[in-house]
Amino acid sequence: MEIIENGFIFSDDNNKIDPVAVHHYLSTQSYWAQGIPLSTVINSIEHSLCFGIYKDNVQIGFARWITDTATFAHLADVYVEEAYRGMGLSKKLMSLMLFHKDLQGLRRYQLATSDAHGLYAQYGFKTLEEPSGMMAIVIKNAYMDQPSDEE
Repeated sequence: MEIIENGFIFSDDNNKIDPVAVHHYLSTQSYWAQGIPLSTVINSIEHSLCFGIYKDNVQIGFARWITDTATFAHLADVYVEEAYRGMGLSKKLMSLMLFHKDLQGLRRYQLATSDAHGLYAQYGFKTLEEPSGMMAIVIKNAYMDQPSDEE
């Protein structure tokens, strides 16, 4: 899938993903993956259904779904570079992703967010009716105690 709109390219081609750009954003600007090693980002890209937003061949946005393409998908690592926010790019990306052939007919689509509830609610996401039924192992600051790829 590749769509060009207003000079922006939206694509699900993993070969277009710039892992260094994704790593830079996630490790320095996200609140959820501070310090994540480049090797971890590369591994996550290789094992996910990824989407990129590009302007002039530069990656300016990213999102990935962890999915079995049959029953379940978890949306993660969504971002648009600050200089390109407020242009509707996140909304366009969400619309395109939810119609992707590999994300049809699943019984659960989920995500976690601290600050974008309004965006995701526009696409049908809701807070859990029974959050007590969900469980997780959460490793706070998981990447802060790992040696970096540069060491």
